[in-house]
Amino acid sequence: MPDSSAQPRLSLRFVESDVPIQEPVTKFGGQPVWLQAPAWPMSAALGRPMRFLGQIRLPGEQVRLAYLFLTEDYPEDDEDVVDTFEPDGGENAFFAQPGEPAGFYPVATIAKGPTFGPDHRVETEPFDGEVDVDDFATRLFGAPQWLQGDESPGEPFRFIGQFDTAGDLPFDVNFGDAGVGYAFLDESTGQGRFLWQCS
Repeated sequence: MPDSSAQPRLSLRFVESDVPIQEPVTKFGGQPVWLQAPAWPMSAALGRPMRFLGQIRLPGEQVRLAYLFLTEDYPEDDEDVVDTFEPDGGENAFFAQPGEPAGFYPVATIAKGPTFGPDHRVETEPFDGEVDVDDFATRLFGAPQWLQGDESPGEPFRFIGQFDTAGDLPFDVNFGDAGVGYAFLDESTGQGRFLWQCS
């Protein structure tokens, strides 16, 4: 599989679909399109299924999808509140199929579960090359633009994408105050790391 860090940066546009998307394409919302046996991540703290945010078609001739899940954002007066910002805290999951999830959260063999909303197809276009210090827009590949400082997990993880909650995503996702999420993948195993930063 090509090194994702060498892939050109892509800007994203989300378009709501009238029907469920069941092809192995990049999409947000709906239900995951599994390429292997379902491996739905469960909250390490609560034992509940995480919410499916989206899937990303990875570069290369082989069909490979990376999936992103987050633990449900419960009301602040709920004593079951958990934090989803830590890359290995067991309250978010990013992994690829073919491949395997990380070991710090359990998974269940369920095909469908909670989601952030209806299917949204993702349209991509090459980045136009204009970058400034406040450019935290949702994108795939290229290099991350850190909101608070570099928290890359290091080798063997490669940057896959960043997701801006300040207007870019089609759903209300809690990454704190105007937060940005960052996804990284070990392309050899399919295990990933996800974290977010906020202002």
